[in-house]
Amino acid sequence: MSDKRELEKKAPEASNTDPANTSANDAGASKPAPRMDPKLTEALLELNPALKNELATMDKGKAAEALHNLDIAELLTGLSVGGKNPKDMASYKFWQTQPVQRFDEDFSKEVAEGPIKVIDPEKVSKEPDRLLEGFEWTTLDLTNQEELQELWDLLTNHYVEDDNAMFRFRYSQSFLHWALMSPGWKKEWHVGVRASKSKKLVASISGVPTEIRVRDQKLKVTEINFLCIHKKLRSKRLAPVLIKEITRRCYLNGIYQAIYTGGTLLPTPVSSCRYYHRPLDWLKLYEVGFSPLPHGSTKARQISKNHLPYVTSTPNLRPMGAKDIDAVQDLLERYEKRFDLNQAFNREEIEHWLLHKPEQKDQVVWSYVVEDPESHKITDFFSFYNLESTVIQHPKHDNVRAAYLYYYATETAFTGDQKALKERLLQLINDALILAKKAKFDVFNALTLHDNPLFLEQLKFGAGDGQLHYYIYNYRAAPIAGGVNEKNLPDEKKMGGVGVVML
Repeated sequence: MSDKRELEKKAPEASNTDPANTSANDAGASKPAPRMDPKLTEALLELNPALKNELATMDKGKAAEALHNLDIAELLTGLSVGGKNPKDMASYKFWQTQPVQRFDEDFSKEVAEGPIKVIDPEKVSKEPDRLLEGFEWTTLDLTNQEELQELWDLLTNHYVEDDNAMFRFRYSQSFLHWALMSPGWKKEWHVGVRASKSKKLVASISGVPTEIRVRDQKLKVTEINFLCIHKKLRSKRLAPVLIKEITRRCYLNGIYQAIYTGGTLLPTPVSSCRYYHRPLDWLKLYEVGFSPLPHGSTKARQISKNHLPYVTSTPNLRPMGAKDIDAVQDLLERYEKRFDLNQAFNREEIEHWLLHKPEQKDQVVWSYVVEDPESHKITDFFSFYNLESTVIQHPKHDNVRAAYLYYYATETAFTGDQKALKERLLQLINDALILAKKAKFDVFNALTLHDNPLFLEQLKFGAGDGQLHYYIYNYRAAPIAGGVNEKNLPDEKKMGGVGVVML
């Protein structure tokens, strides 16, 4: 689920705006969960700042005892070591009822991958659960400008922001059209909650249909996104109700699996990637508090370090056009199949997701191709999309323009020569950085998915603090590599896992 990306290195975790931020425990375990070795415990605590902070406030002896007694599920979900609070307990009960993998599942042996629960469509309720008194369900019509504006207002003021309340995602209305009205979109999957008296939109959750491959199995799934709850209603436990409602609506349409992402650990990620950031306007990022000034360095040195050429270096590189759709689809399909978890694109989806349409008010996606001048074959392509963040209460800057690396592919990937692939990607993605800089972006973000470990560090991407965890609802799958090693660093030996980019 989208908006799961980290907003700044110091405080990357998303706020409580999606299922991935509803602390949860796998209460259904029938046997004690395994204990963790000290090094792994320490590493997981780094990914769980809330629990780490709680332990820091305890007496050292009691903290050590509590940590020793933690099982893996408690450590991963951050439940209180001194007794679960009501919010934790509610989450604990909710995820126990869902068809998701458990933390203590044994993947040391071969796993029979497939649906966890077989859904009988005849037993799916035709009516939604009742909401708390004072609230009512609504289905959003995003072709209606007023309702699109309502969703934009809700997300702009209440969606993902960093822990220090310095940055908040600011999706353009063009972005919302792009993300939520993809081929095959269904109006009934744009779910909202209104206050009964004022009719104000106070919560949302959305989904769009797509197809993914999990290893060799092709699945029709719903990509879940934009779970957002008004800040004043965060204590009302609306998130589980929203998740259950969109699940019900998907079931009624014959879709029984979903894919989503989150910055908080839930039962149970199929993979986890790490965020990396490449400054394009380092001084602005420093001024808004996004990028620190490294000890012993100077502003001038940082600006020089992050300088980029003005001109791209790849011959025959040009913007993607409508005539390239078929060639890009062929190249991307072959490239994607190299990964255990990947997205299957049809022609209509390639056109929607990768081709900029001049009639759009705001440009959302930038795509470029390399065309062989003799054969006219498309040998390479790359793309990135725009997602701004509001800078909250800053005297000089009101936004940060972030480009996110989207899909790319190159014929070099099929040569079997990893050194050649690395050299080609270094050239292509460096050109992507140059083009993003010319388009006035401030930072270029990427995850450790695809073949990204081949170029992240060499192209001066800095490691972020946040993880992005991938989840598949109602589907059991063995863990998939996320491009990082046990030290949470990019590792070329850990590639070949995730090939899905979530918005």
